[in-house]
Amino acid sequence: MLRLSKLTDYAVVALVRLAQQDEMMTSPSLSHATGIPEPTVAKVLKILAADELVISLRGARGGYRLAQPLNKISVARVITAVDGPISLTACVDGGECDARTLCGLCGQWDAVNDAIRGALSSITLADMQTRGQAARGPGAGCAAHDISAAGPAVAV
Repeated sequence: MLRLSKLTDYAVVALVRLAQQDEMMTSPSLSHATGIPEPTVAKVLKILAADELVISLRGARGGYRLAQPLNKISVARVITAVDGPISLTACVDGGECDARTLCGLCGQWDAVNDAIRGALSSITLADMQTRGQAARGPGAGCAAHDISAAGPAVAV
């Protein structure tokens, strides 16, 4: 089964929530706004800052903000920042394969991997935010987390 890591899911939630703020957000305030545990938010923000998806500022007025608008950040970029390159199998893109002599499919997963990578690259976080708002409607919440301005609906 293909599934994103929880950390990637949290990273998307954090980025979308940061986009809703005009000013810097601290890790604790982002945790409160999303319902994601503060240590996890801190870990996610550190990863996102290292990949230049967020800007961090220390000090009394410090915190985090987006480095670029949501329409410039693809889902693929977030996945790659948090989990590394998108690779369905070990042999994708010429990687090592322990079963190369037995398998006979060397290089055949590349097309599948490229299609998935392309689909994820074509969806921006702005798309995700827009689709999420349309699907939820007013007052609806996500069971795992809520990125509405009102704060978390259910804590994780």
